Amino acid sequence: LLFVQVWVAGAIGLFGAFLLIQTVMLRLRFTPTDLDVYRGETLIRRFPYQEWQNWEIFWSPVPILFYFREVKSIHFLPIIFDPKMLRMCLENRFPKA
Repeated sequence: LLFVQVWVAGAIGLFGAFLLIQTVMLRLRFTPTDLDVYRGETLIRRFPYQEWQNWEIFWSPVPILFYFREVKSIHFLPIIFDPKMLRMCLENRFPKA
């Protein structure tokens, strides 16, 4: 039982370290036409709003997951940024119908 607890604690710790690194390295930029994802100063992905169908921020009391659906794919991102600012930017750039 102790081995399992140590293993689970280690896995959670590694996941926390991963999220910390992502928080430091990744940036979202909302442009008039796209959601751009940057690692440092390098653009790693562009998501044009015209291809979006829907978006949602999951779990209202403690927002932990950002979901959006494009015509060809579905995306889930852990919320590693300010959820209120994320919601404001999403509502400004791609208002819900």
